Amino acid sequence: MDALLILPILLFSVVVHEVAHGFMALRLGDATAKEMGRLTLNPIPHIDLFGSILVPLFSYLAAGSVFIAWAKPVPVNPMNFKNVRRDDILVSAVGPISNLVVAMACAFLVGIWSGVIGPVDRSVIDVDGSVLTLLPKMLLIGITLNIYLAVFNLIPVPPLDGSHIVASLLPHEVGEKYRRIGFLGIFALIVLMRVDAFRNVVIAVVKTLHIPYALILGLFS
Repeated sequence: MDALLILPILLFSVVVHEVAHGFMALRLGDATAKEMGRLTLNPIPHIDLFGSILVPLFSYLAAGSVFIAWAKPVPVNPMNFKNVRRDDILVSAVGPISNLVVAMACAFLVGIWSGVIGPVDRSVIDVDGSVLTLLPKMLLIGITLNIYLAVFNLIPVPPLDGSHIVASLLPHEVGEKYRRIGFLGIFALIVLMRVDAFRNVVIAVVKTLHIPYALILGLFS
């Protein structure tokens, strides 16, 4: 049942992430995503069967958590940017930032829910089928899941956003070779996430980023 709660939130979150990339690219002079109909929250154009459904489902079944997921990347043509390096960094960074904003919105909604309807048990997800129970718990999942997505996407391994940022900071030829690792990097990530030391670093960063969200929830308790 937990997976049934996680997957729709995950799908919404990765769609927001990709749309954020597209809107930033549009503001910086590249209308490719808009012209291809990708600046929409309708999930259908964004679904990647492998990255949006199969990989997160496998991740949940294998490890008990969803730590790898992505939507179909929005098309971006860096040649339309005025400053290719700077603008590529901005387009890449806005995706993880959008996930932190979604997490913030979830935290405020949980806080308002607690103040208006009643306290929400934050310690356990115990689905009993009640809408009044499911909605706030989905929002709580949304906080943690979006923080994980932000941190995950900033890992500097291709094809994640963090790798685009690093590649844009490297000398051109080195950066291009780095980008060409492509989706092979996903397999490296799967291996890395099985390494305790690496996973512990990711968890530590996620816990640190949870602090301001916990403070927001505390304002309403």
